[in-house]
Amino acid sequence: MSPAFRAMDVEPRAKGVLLEPFIHQVGGHSCVLRFNETTLCKPLVPREHQFYETLPAEMRRFTPQYKGVVSVCFDEDEDRNLCLIAYPLKGDHGAMDSVDNSDCEPKSKLLRWTNKKHHVLDPEKTPKDWVRQHWKEEKMKSHKLEEEFEWLKKSEVLYYSVEKKGNVSSQLKYYNPWSMKCHQQQLQRMKENAKHRNQYKFILLENLTSRYEVPCVLDLKMGTRQHGDDASEEKAANQIRKCQQSTSAVIGVRLCGMQVYQAGSGQLMFMNKYHGRKLSVQGFKEALFQFFHNGRYLRRELLGPVLKKLAELKAVLERQESYRFYSSSLLIIYDGKERPEVALDSDAEDLEDLSEESADESAGAYAFKPLSTSSVDVRMIDFAHTTCRLYGEDSVVHEGQDAGYIFGLQSLIDIVTEITEESGE
Repeated sequence: MSPAFRAMDVEPRAKGVLLEPFIHQVGGHSCVLRFNETTLCKPLVPREHQFYETLPAEMRRFTPQYKGVVSVCFDEDEDRNLCLIAYPLKGDHGAMDSVDNSDCEPKSKLLRWTNKKHHVLDPEKTPKDWVRQHWKEEKMKSHKLEEEFEWLKKSEVLYYSVEKKGNVSSQLKYYNPWSMKCHQQQLQRMKENAKHRNQYKFILLENLTSRYEVPCVLDLKMGTRQHGDDASEEKAANQIRKCQQSTSAVIGVRLCGMQVYQAGSGQLMFMNKYHGRKLSVQGFKEALFQFFHNGRYLRRELLGPVLKKLAELKAVLERQESYRFYSSSLLIIYDGKERPEVALDSDAEDLEDLSEESADESAGAYAFKPLSTSSVDVRMIDFAHTTCRLYGEDSVVHEGQDAGYIFGLQSLIDIVTEITEESGE
């Protein structure tokens, strides 16, 4: 571990980067922030940082690219509006210099957050209005956060109609409730610790959604066991109970979060982890079917590439000795915005008439471009409880493969295969 990493001092007069909410976070409790278009950051957990630093080469294509470490502080403007700013660590400009900051917000442009109750989301609000409506720092109170959290837990599946002819990707900023909640909690924790600490280490990671216009994201909690070896008895018992009461114990995987844009119906759908825990195996399969459905028909062209990548990941993990990926998740991502192409017998006027209405299966003059394997992404994330014999300080050393995770992968392969066969492929 380099002295630069251990140092918490911020480089004097360093240029800061304003961090924003990451609107495509659908699961997990750790806050993920947007550093720029292609880079995210999240609070550094030593074990996860060690995983990325020692990652086996053949696993790299199945994890987000690791880009370094930054120091994050919170700052206020003259009106005491709170913002989070990332700085390079003292003597370590590598992480910031190696990332393209051309689309970052400068520190001088403070993002104002409010925390007003707003269950009915107004599509007429601009993104900044929405942010201000939810993130007012001086009104953030613990009881208010808990009240909103209770509402969020009850609203396990949410549907929102969007304007199909507008910019769908920009409308996503209004809706994702899980991203909002995680961000609120992070700000609250930092505010409560302000008297003792105002510097935090965050790791920089690849933004896996950046190349998709309207990302559809599925977050799956993998494995038959979720607690780490260092978990307290109470924590371990709680995680064991969650596994036993969900599909984790039966098939080694459960739904942790989902965001889907159904172009056919013009709706955004969000499903959170509380709903995922209640699903039966059949319910899990139906949720997976729903993830690949555009509101009008099943996106069959996605299933083959997903199966290919799941099989490749399974083969890689079967070669990993001693790793245990406790509480790790698997992301499946694809673009909800389908791109039509003009058929060979179409005339020039057709080129001017392309619109989302051509997504209809009956639009005979048009067809959709077949997806390559790279059009669907499958990645492992969240390694705060991962262990391996390479981690010398661990008291427990495991042998062989992570059988629980591999079992979950095989179950996922079997279910996607069933959906493929039942859909006529």
